[in-house]
Amino acid sequence: MSKRIRKPVKKEKDFSEQIIKILSQSANKAFNYKQIGAKLELDDTQSRNQIIKDLKILASQNKIIESEPGKYLIKAESKEYYEGKIDMTGRKTAYFVCAELEEDVFIPTNNLNHALDKDIVKVYVYNRRKGKRPEGEVIEVIERHKTDFVGVIDIQKNFSFVSTANPKMYTDIFIPKDKIGEAEQGDVVLVHIEDWPSRADSPFGAVIKVLGKPGEHDTEIHAILAEYGLPAEFPIEVETFAQKIDTSIEESEIANRRDMRDTLTFTIDPKDAKDFDDALSFKKLENGNYEIGIHIADVSYYLEEGSILDDEAYQRATSVYLVDRVVPMLPEVLSNFACSLRPNEEKYTFSAIFEITDKCEVVNQWFGRTVIYSDQRFAYEEAQYIIETKDNTIPEEISITGSSYVVSDEIVAATLKMDELAKIFRRKRMNDGAISFDKVEVKFNLNEEGEPEGVYFKVSKDANHLIEEFMLLANKKVAEFIGKQKKTFIYRIHDEPNADKLIALQTVIAKFGYKIDLRSKDDISKSLNSLLSEVVGTKEQNLVDTLTIRTMSKAKYSTDNIGHYGLAFDYYSHFTSPIRRYPDVMVHRLLQFYLDGGKSVDEDTYEAKCLHSSTMEGLATQAERDSIKYMQVKYMQDHKDQEFLGVISGVTEWGIFVEIIENKCEGMVRIRDIKDDYYSFDEKQYALVGASSHKLLQLGDEIYVNVKNADLVKKQLDFNFLRRIEEPVK
Repeated sequence: MSKRIRKPVKKEKDFSEQIIKILSQSANKAFNYKQIGAKLELDDTQSRNQIIKDLKILASQNKIIESEPGKYLIKAESKEYYEGKIDMTGRKTAYFVCAELEEDVFIPTNNLNHALDKDIVKVYVYNRRKGKRPEGEVIEVIERHKTDFVGVIDIQKNFSFVSTANPKMYTDIFIPKDKIGEAEQGDVVLVHIEDWPSRADSPFGAVIKVLGKPGEHDTEIHAILAEYGLPAEFPIEVETFAQKIDTSIEESEIANRRDMRDTLTFTIDPKDAKDFDDALSFKKLENGNYEIGIHIADVSYYLEEGSILDDEAYQRATSVYLVDRVVPMLPEVLSNFACSLRPNEEKYTFSAIFEITDKCEVVNQWFGRTVIYSDQRFAYEEAQYIIETKDNTIPEEISITGSSYVVSDEIVAATLKMDELAKIFRRKRMNDGAISFDKVEVKFNLNEEGEPEGVYFKVSKDANHLIEEFMLLANKKVAEFIGKQKKTFIYRIHDEPNADKLIALQTVIAKFGYKIDLRSKDDISKSLNSLLSEVVGTKEQNLVDTLTIRTMSKAKYSTDNIGHYGLAFDYYSHFTSPIRRYPDVMVHRLLQFYLDGGKSVDEDTYEAKCLHSSTMEGLATQAERDSIKYMQVKYMQDHKDQEFLGVISGVTEWGIFVEIIENKCEGMVRIRDIKDDYYSFDEKQYALVGASSHKLLQLGDEIYVNVKNADLVKKQLDFNFLRRIEEPVK
């Protein structure tokens, strides 16, 4: 007897898992059954009924929430969307930096979705897999960091592209035919990004300025300024406004000021300086103490708050010191004339005047507006000559007048006494834990066309330290005076070094036989000072100086006073350079306002101004560095056949960085160009290791190189590896 075949019972389909997946992917967003059906691409009645049933069951099990009748959602257990900043690498990938997240989030190229370096973005952070670094995707660009870029234009028949030298700018900029302006093939141009259509690979832009031909001196300098959004000149209306300012010295104004014209006063500045914003006065008092005045150009007297000139100065926030020129914060009529404390001229100043004992104790202080008469202008070299020789006859070879001249005995005595006091101040600072950064500065001898003919190094000597110590005293005491009144003020703050960076520094310097004591704040500052003095004159000095500076936090402006670690001061501000720094102008205004009995000003307003000033200072510093790099490349271009001894200053998986000892120019030797062996990167040893010879090329090694390529546009040097120092010439 045959078995009866039973019809199988049609099993109802369960959509629960798919529903949970859909709702999880859009956490906190409510869906109805139709929307879920559409997501699953189901529109038959049976499936819809099953979806409605599954939704009801899941809600009863508390796996999902019915937020309103017929609408369901899953609440996000953790936040998946974050706002923060993009940090591009040089390899077209990026990291997302967000204060809410412990780790930076990796963003692959295909997930950048038109975000550029330093843009403020919204990012979706994927669920992390165990042992994997977090990854994310840019969902929205909230704010562009910059929309103007410098690059070289490539003009085709119907359109153009602009490619930048910036390694963090990963895309060309598309320029439609009608937006080229006056640009010609191969010009360096400034372009503005106008749009980036969702499906376009490149942003759309327009040429707003032609800067010139690549490699030409002026072109590259203007390109550096344009890259950082720094203006090369003043608008006509600002220049016109400045020209109309009354810069005469009036008896009626003198009457409102402390008259210091009869007190011995002089300036010490670089020999090529045009703006002298500080002067020192000296008087011996009957009680044996000394009255020393630090007199600062009274810029705020001429700079009317809220005027177009003031707005321009605020926007610039700082002068920019490039290798071959200064881009001033203020027009020349103020910076080089009215506010410049030139010799044998009466000038309005804002002063900090101290009564100081022989042991450098400040027993009295006074702050306020003054009028001075400078008796003498010195270059640092001239003041240094007086300090070293105690001679009052300045020899012709260092004289800024071009011939030998005699300095009065009174000024010589004042210089020597102030040098003596400055050394005591400096010693006290170091004992209190200040860090002594006397980093070697690279300078260039330029010909009349601004081309580099030679390289030299600027080293701070006693005359530099003399000025430095009295400026520090004024800055410190002004900040202390207001800070102790608990009124809103602009401080220059500097946080403690980052612990991880100190450990990394320790790892590197250990290769040269140095060490840092990391036990306490005092031990760290003492051992850093000891390290910096130990390396003076060694081949690794510049490398160690640079690495040590990188461990430090960046100094910045803030209304929130946390003190200044590097100087070991509890209170510090910038008061002494209002010609070239806008924060100093604000400090002068606030100080006068409080001296007149004003109440504390709004903190938030001034904190925003501090942030702007710090940002502009950062851009100016980057531009200054780029101008030095440019000059170094230009200089090396003319020395292609020369052999140079260099020190390995960095090691990476793709090659070694080499800094030439005699001129501090740095370039790269690529790993594929080292022919004596096959090398691979050993991270632990900071070295390249030869496969067959096992020889090392490591941090601090001395090697001979010559120039392979000098790229002026990218400001980049490539070297050929010739040999190690111990190897004979082939």
